Amino acid sequence: MDFVTMNILDSAMVSICREMGITLMKTSYSTIFNEALDFTCGLADMSGDMIAVADYCPAQIGGMPLLVKSCLKEIPIAELEEGDIILHNDPYRGGLHTPEHTFFKPIFVEGEVMGFAVAIGHIAEVGGMAPGGFCGEATEIFQEGLRIPPVKIVKRGVDNVEVWKLLLANVRTPRVNYGDLKALIAAVDLGERQMRGIYAKYGKEKIRETVADLLLYSERRMRAELEAIPDGIYSFHDFVESDGVDSDRHYRIQVEVHKKGGSIIVDYHGSSPQAAGPINATLGVATSAAYNAVLHMTDPTIPRNSGCFRPIEVMAPPGTIVNVDFPAPEVGGNTETHPRIVGTILGAMHSAVPNRVMAAEGATHCNFVFGGVDAETGEYFACYDLEGVGWGGRAFADGNDAVDSINGNCRITPVEVYETRFPWLIEGLAFNVDSCGAGEYRGGVGYTKQMLCVNREIICSQMTDRHVLPPWGLEGGLEGGCGATLVQKAGRDDWQTMRDAYGKPSTSRYSNVAIKEGDRVRLVMPGGGGYGNPLARDRAAVAHDLREGYISPEAAGKLYGYREV
Repeated sequence: MDFVTMNILDSAMVSICREMGITLMKTSYSTIFNEALDFTCGLADMSGDMIAVADYCPAQIGGMPLLVKSCLKEIPIAELEEGDIILHNDPYRGGLHTPEHTFFKPIFVEGEVMGFAVAIGHIAEVGGMAPGGFCGEATEIFQEGLRIPPVKIVKRGVDNVEVWKLLLANVRTPRVNYGDLKALIAAVDLGERQMRGIYAKYGKEKIRETVADLLLYSERRMRAELEAIPDGIYSFHDFVESDGVDSDRHYRIQVEVHKKGGSIIVDYHGSSPQAAGPINATLGVATSAAYNAVLHMTDPTIPRNSGCFRPIEVMAPPGTIVNVDFPAPEVGGNTETHPRIVGTILGAMHSAVPNRVMAAEGATHCNFVFGGVDAETGEYFACYDLEGVGWGGRAFADGNDAVDSINGNCRITPVEVYETRFPWLIEGLAFNVDSCGAGEYRGGVGYTKQMLCVNREIICSQMTDRHVLPPWGLEGGLEGGCGATLVQKAGRDDWQTMRDAYGKPSTSRYSNVAIKEGDRVRLVMPGGGGYGNPLARDRAAVAHDLREGYISPEAAGKLYGYREV
């Protein structure tokens, strides 16, 4: 291998992917892109293997190879022309969930397709029976928004007007959707243009050879990492609570990790049959979650490409919660079930590599989606809002406080932007005292966001979790705090769950609730589980948590045996 050229090329391609993401962020219309950064940009070779990616959304990073390969099965390379851009969002064609739209543009060099520039982004409004597409009570995928098979949205550099008409006629916010889709196109345009410059500098044959070496290099480094993990079969299970339809049933995620030499098999046999409601994961999600978990346990300097995924095999039985069959709903599988799968894999691997895993995180994105007609402008608005959680404690450090769940890597929309763009008044955003699971290394802290509706009406839906089953601890660490969604109707003093206030089957998954002017909504985010015996926690760390308000004096005394002098 020519390591010098390989490292230069890898760095150049990753930089191109970052530039693609910056372009997408700067030119998009919705807060989910320009504030939360819920997207991923990458490059693929002519077979669909991912050769470079930027550090954006992990769920989309792991899902990218299957997405591109699925597209190429329906629109083969022979049918592509210079200037074409392919769009697709179908979860049953290798996708992750309906809101995530994949754009890929072929990179032509001297009349030959050498690869693809790829951008995946979560579109905030996709049609369906609820604004934002997150219908917490959906029972079939047709209720979750417009599904788009692989189609050419741009042909030979010219917009395919018929496709655009279909896309914009089926959503509530066509102007914003148009801007966001154009931003995704701008990202792949930039990637394609920059890569043609790379080919002009190095030549086709040199890049073919170097990319093949790069993938092999990543594979070898990943295999070396796995060889250092003790061989064995490691199992664990966790549950997703409720599916929005049957509120009292929990759905089992069963994982058995087979580790031998430089290979690993993640086997999901024993997981629950697919749910009636929208918590099911697609095969792309189950595969991405396995990649995500392994990447969190291994050297982060390994180049992120399809090579490092080669030693990882996934077995996901069809018709289960981890590999849903058509036409069952699935929108929550990528946001709620994915992080729960990752946590289950990490739980299984705790006995093998205790220093590389964490206790359970909050494992939800909150997914509070809403829409309506702005009383001041008369224009329809829609928003997909995500929040942060506490991560689990580790063998050497506390869990992260109030960050996006493990498969997201997204940012929380600032209060000032939120209030400017949407008719809510944010009355409070504060850490939840005692939400962090106690341990020698405590879990991360959750928080609460309280909002006052200042519009005549806002239609709200949600897909969240951890309202009933708290994040588990490890090695004697205690559970983290649960989340909640509460509403206080105008003129009342009490707070109610969505079940009590609106008769919904579930407190965490519901659709089309009409929040009226003067009503308040309180989103309570869960904390993370603790790691290790709480009595072994450093006294100075307990005093710091007490001083900062992360824990109460009662918890300091009861859980940590701490008394202020």
